[in-house]
Amino acid sequence: MRATDLHSKRMIKECGVTIPQIMVLRAIKKLGDVTVRRVSQDVSLSQATVTTILNRLEDRGLIARVRSSGDKRIVNAKLTEAGNEMLADAPPLLHEKFINRFESLEDWEKTQLLSALQRVASMMDAEKIDAAPVLDIAALTS
Repeated sequence: MRATDLHSKRMIKECGVTIPQIMVLRAIKKLGDVTVRRVSQDVSLSQATVTTILNRLEDRGLIARVRSSGDKRIVNAKLTEAGNEMLADAPPLLHEKFINRFESLEDWEKTQLLSALQRVASMMDAEKIDAAPVLDIAALTS
């Protein structure tokens, strides 16, 4: 938890944006012109939270909202040039570093670590807690 907190503060200091804001910017880059709902699903945050984040990103000129050409009722978010530059300069997220380092371990080390972490989660009654907003577990087990 301390490492996550320190990384979050470093991200704000270096880039001027929060980790959830970086996650939303990356989702928009990956998905293209996209609705709040789709971003929300991609980053595992509520639509209300994503809307608030998009408002802040738009105020900073990192994203723009545009009406869909096919259906004028639909408003999509898209990256601006400043948003693309922000992403290019942003350091990797903490869980991305972890995944890269984890995947470089020997298979027996991965098994040992996962077993120990499962035991700790069990001891903390945390087996059923969804960690998706923090860490993509599927990337670790695939």
